[in-house]
Amino acid sequence: MAHARRKLFEVFETTKSPIAEEALRRIQELYAIEADIKGRTADQRWMQRQTRSKPLLDAYHVWAIAQRRRLSGKTPLGKALQYGLSRWDALTRYIDDGRLSIDNNLAERLLRGIAVTRKNFLFLGSDSGGDRAAILYTVIETAKLNGLDPEAYLASVLDRLARGHPNNRLEELLPWNFMPSLALAA
Repeated sequence: MAHARRKLFEVFETTKSPIAEEALRRIQELYAIEADIKGRTADQRWMQRQTRSKPLLDAYHVWAIAQRRRLSGKTPLGKALQYGLSRWDALTRYIDDGRLSIDNNLAERLLRGIAVTRKNFLFLGSDSGGDRAAILYTVIETAKLNGLDPEAYLASVLDRLARGHPNNRLEELLPWNFMPSLALAA
């Protein structure tokens, strides 16, 4: 949704089109609902989306189709509206699954670090080196998502493993189960 919104925003910034402004207003209503339901369970988000967001999305879809029919497909506004309409199923998938976000901004932010260092990956030495780097990046980003300092987390996990942490209790060391206060108590 963020990409569809961005295209409309760029049109509005350059043309001050009332149609682009209306589209942005409608999309902003959807983001306001998401802000309101942030932190709730997936089931609660699904229910709120069904009652609050789905009617707005349905109305926006009808409105956007009507506006698109009035515009040439070669205009920036026509292209921006067509962008969203041609991806409608993907843009609205979050409505039917409370686990999904309205957009993929978080995933893109998390991948930015990898994209920035992509050239460094050319010198990992082997395919297995690339696999290890991918695992390490996944662990680091997962630690961050769980509110842990990745460097301290990795140091604590390695320390616990070196002290003989039992193999049948490795799940305790996963970032979402990790107890920093017990980091040295293995």
